[in-house]
Amino acid sequence: MASPQTAGGPAFAQGYMSSSSSSPSAASGPTSSSRQVRKEILSYSAPWPVYGLDWSNQPTEREALRLAVGSFIEDGSNKIQVITLQEFAGIDGKDYIPTSMSDWVSIAETNNQQYPVTKIKWEPYKGGHRRSSDLLATTGDYLRLWELKDDPEYDSSGGNTIGRRHPPLIRQQLAQRAVLANTKANFCAPLTSFDWNTFDPSLIVTSSIDTTCTVWNAETQQAKTQLIAHDKEVYDVTFANNNPHIFASVGADGSVRMFDLRALEHSTIIYETTSSIPGMQPNNPQIAAQPPVPLLRLSFNKLDPNYLSTFHMDSSSVQILDIRVPGIPISELRGHKGAVNCMAWSPLNTSEIATGSKARIRF
Repeated sequence: MASPQTAGGPAFAQGYMSSSSSSPSAASGPTSSSRQVRKEILSYSAPWPVYGLDWSNQPTEREALRLAVGSFIEDGSNKIQVITLQEFAGIDGKDYIPTSMSDWVSIAETNNQQYPVTKIKWEPYKGGHRRSSDLLATTGDYLRLWELKDDPEYDSSGGNTIGRRHPPLIRQQLAQRAVLANTKANFCAPLTSFDWNTFDPSLIVTSSIDTTCTVWNAETQQAKTQLIAHDKEVYDVTFANNNPHIFASVGADGSVRMFDLRALEHSTIIYETTSSIPGMQPNNPQIAAQPPVPLLRLSFNKLDPNYLSTFHMDSSSVQILDIRVPGIPISELRGHKGAVNCMAWSPLNTSEIATGSKARIRF
């Protein structure tokens, strides 16, 4: 699987184009006229190598400008943090006075976890009334559900400053709500990825190295179904953006497969990496079929779900697939010198995709 980004220290940066109309809600924070113009690049230096990362899905700027961050530490002391911009870290509108140059500040952190998270995601926004807490999900050894809520042991009045070096800083806690295993045995095979259904946020699908995908009901905390999805390890899984019943997966067998929750006895193979040595005839007795090249990640186009993207292990290119024309990529994107390890489709333009490698990001 792709290695976490550790070159240059455990830091990441977020590009932000400031705008006077960036706040979707007047109640979400200071007005644009009173707020200082943000820098174009906002940086956070995490205390450990960063692997998992996801934006909050809440609609207001104060809540949307929060990130969930997961560590990659080999000694069993992994963490999950929730960070926010310093301008939103104060309590009751008071200024938070930082002592570091970081643009972000941690407002919640878990206790030590034995294994790093393979993926971290916030619950999709459901709309309606504001809830008192938000949900996060992570995969690793298990599927874990976390609840972000106010910390009852943290005194925000300023009367007690024990353990609080920079008051008044808002503090919340990440409480573990559930631990879900994809098997009835005592041992759970490691989970490589998961996705939350945006049409029905009660549904989560996970992928595992034991060749299975499991669909969960997050509300009942029970598995709805488990299926053998690939011939080898499954590395990634994602729901379609336009259909609550469709999801796709990739794995070590080098295939992209699509499933329908209404008919799980069948799957559709969209793409396979298995091929023969170039230049040799199929009927040549000396032909030696190459082993399939594992596929590490896949992603549906956010605006046109007919298109998928994926990339091979240790490959510097990204394949664009059309589910209406299975078998071969309709395009191959090249531009990286190193192996690609992440990608994301634009939410604004159907033809734009960002891809990342150890050294750079391409758009």
